[in-house]
Amino acid sequence: MTTIAKQRLFYGWVVVAVTALVLLLAAGARSAPGVFLLPMQGDLGYSRATLSFAVSLGLIMFGLGGPISGALMDRFGPRHVTALGLLVTGVSFGLSALIGNYWQLYLLWGLLSGLGTGLVGSVLGATVATRWFVAKRGLVTGLFGAASSAGQLLFLPLLAGLSASVGWRSSTLVIGALALACLLPAWLLMRDSPGQMGERPLGLHENQALPGIRPDVGIMRRALRSRAFWLLATTFFVCGATSNGIIGTHFIAYCTEQGLTPGVAAGFLALMGVFNFVGTIASGALTDRYDPRALLSLYYAFRGVSLFLLLFIPPGPGLIAFAVLFGLDYIATVPPTVALVADTFGRGNVGIVYGWVFFAHMLGAALAAWLGGVARDVLGSYGTAFVAAAILSLAAGALSQGIRRAPKPALA
Repeated sequence: MTTIAKQRLFYGWVVVAVTALVLLLAAGARSAPGVFLLPMQGDLGYSRATLSFAVSLGLIMFGLGGPISGALMDRFGPRHVTALGLLVTGVSFGLSALIGNYWQLYLLWGLLSGLGTGLVGSVLGATVATRWFVAKRGLVTGLFGAASSAGQLLFLPLLAGLSASVGWRSSTLVIGALALACLLPAWLLMRDSPGQMGERPLGLHENQALPGIRPDVGIMRRALRSRAFWLLATTFFVCGATSNGIIGTHFIAYCTEQGLTPGVAAGFLALMGVFNFVGTIASGALTDRYDPRALLSLYYAFRGVSLFLLLFIPPGPGLIAFAVLFGLDYIATVPPTVALVADTFGRGNVGIVYGWVFFAHMLGAALAAWLGGVARDVLGSYGTAFVAAAILSLAAGALSQGIRRAPKPALA
């Protein structure tokens, strides 16, 4: 009997698998605006700035989904919030096929799709990792980042092909149907905490007390007075601006203006997803071993250099090198950021505190998505936007060194 108990699969890995599937879908859905930007412009006749503003609304709601999701998970658990997020995502993308005027564009393509994907794609991974794991927490966080990368990798060529063959409207129906299809396995297999399965977090020794999963009273008031919170929020703001914002939204349009087809451009973005998959898992493993602040400094500096190089790369095979370099770093910042939040503010407070840090990330993404479109319309190119993103990345690398880190608790 003891042998069977020892050999039983830790249920946290089942929750990890379900969470990874949901994150993959959320990331794929959030990659849709970059693929559909030009087809929607041709169909609806709206300006690049107008469509970029709708995208930015979606990114802001995706970011607000972080603290909303964190608060709801603290009260109702990840299982119910995941189901709600998938439902809103499925309905909003399905109805987006009917867009015919501005208010529908902003409501469905912007607000509701952003909220739905934000409920499941923002703090869900961080909450699961910190509730179920003490040991291997960085690795699990990296796996979740890799799942997001896989969503980009799988959905970008799929959506580009679908858009070319059946149009962007039918493609949004596919996204909506996939979100609704994920509802059943998520509801049946997701669990809120190890205690529901009669287990303890992986790596928590028998002589250690179970960590709380409820946030401390007044934690956000204390966080807002903390220098570490504002540095984490500021650097993650830059992360969002330079990844989801400028590259995720405008890279395909930029490549198209350089003479490449949208399919080829989507292929380069998918290649970023391949190396983002590798880079994020590696970042999670490195976060378990090294100072997260040093890792963040390295990642942001690396990103700044990559964005500068983009301006000098001619269209064609040279973009493969950029896709590899930028892909390795795309969301490698997530594991060290989550680790710093958990170590500084406590594991039980990750949902709410990281939710607001993540909101800063998506606020940066939203502003960069919109301003990138404005800069393109006004200046006729994306050059200035890429330079600004590169400078912000280098500044974030320097700021990361100023984050004060609380001592990491021992496992023994």
